[in-house]
Amino acid sequence: MLLESIAAVLLILVGLLHLLPGTVALSANRARAAYGVTVDGPDLAVLLRHRAILLALVGAGLIIAAFAEPVRAPALTAAVISLVSFILIATTTGPLNPKTRRVLNLDLAALAALAIAIMLYVIER
Repeated sequence: MLLESIAAVLLILVGLLHLLPGTVALSANRARAAYGVTVDGPDLAVLLRHRAILLALVGAGLIIAAFAEPVRAPALTAAVISLVSFILIATTTGPLNPKTRRVLNLDLAALAALAIAIMLYVIER
């Protein structure tokens, strides 16, 4: 039970981390503060705002998964795919500005936290 509780806390923390970019969905101007990028035109604004909504959905799924075992595997799968895809794209694209580098480092930490949570759930079974 203790290991499952620790795993649940990790899911909640990573879920909250994924909810934070959701604020970009409210205004494309928030992307500059969050990622250090200039939003040049409505196309990029739409893409960034849509990305923010998708990240918030992943975050909400992780928080729900901390309490609801039936959604745990799909939520963890979605989160791992989201994190790994960003990490791969970011590390193969070229130099990143400091804010995007910070996002990359946070995603690496989030992926490690999810790996620990998965191991704790497996051990607990």
